[in-house]
Amino acid sequence: MKLKENFVTQEMDGEQIMVAVDGAFAGMVRSNATAAFIVDCLKTETTPEAVLDAMCRQYDAPREVMVVGIEKVLNQLRGIGALDE
Repeated sequence: MKLKENFVTQEMDGEQIMVAVDGAFAGMVRSNATAAFIVDCLKTETTPEAVLDAMCRQYDAPREVMVVGIEKVLNQLRGIGALDE
């Protein structure tokens, strides 16, 4: 899975902003640091397991909590059509 190329991100004032450059999604997504980390992982082909492994290296939190967070972000990205799966 990977973030679709028509979705671009930009860091602004300490948060990540994501928009679709082709009008496929009419809106803007603001991400906290954890969601931004997940989105950054999705800029290259990856799997949920690889994202989880990267998060375990980056954050000190229980794996079960991170799995729930990853699924939440992935489902939100699916909902706006931002993922190639």
